[in-house]
Amino acid sequence: MPDEALTQRPMAPNPAEAEAHLKAQAAAETAPESAAESKDFAPMPQPPEGYDPREEIMDRVVAAIKTCYDPEIPVDIWELGLIYRVDMDGQRNVEIDMTLTSPMCPVAGELPEQVRQAVLGVEDVNEVKIELVWEPPWHQGMMSEEARLQLDMF
Repeated sequence: MPDEALTQRPMAPNPAEAEAHLKAQAAAETAPESAAESKDFAPMPQPPEGYDPREEIMDRVVAAIKTCYDPEIPVDIWELGLIYRVDMDGQRNVEIDMTLTSPMCPVAGELPEQVRQAVLGVEDVNEVKIELVWEPPWHQGMMSEEARLQLDMF
């Protein structure tokens, strides 16, 4: 005896069910888009009160600076204390005052440009100006504790 499920023919819906189905389809197609979107997407979160996007950008600027190293010292220039000032204006232009470990540093011409290029690579930064300064003169006391630990200078 054949399986009953295989031998049954599909039944046509009754007219009332068919009409209800067609009405539901038509209503879904004519529903406003905003109603459909509200079901699919959560509302955009609002930034907290007092939020300044420049703070986040400045964190990324500092991270970019930390990718630059004095080739003679295996510590990044931020931890070495070679960066004296980092400012950003409302147009997201960055100004950096930096120094070198010595005026006779062999990378005096290259390191500021390396820093400039690293910071220019930060998303949302427009322009970068690097000023090489010599006052106050750099000394080992300007290094962070992390740098001193890396260089075994307790």
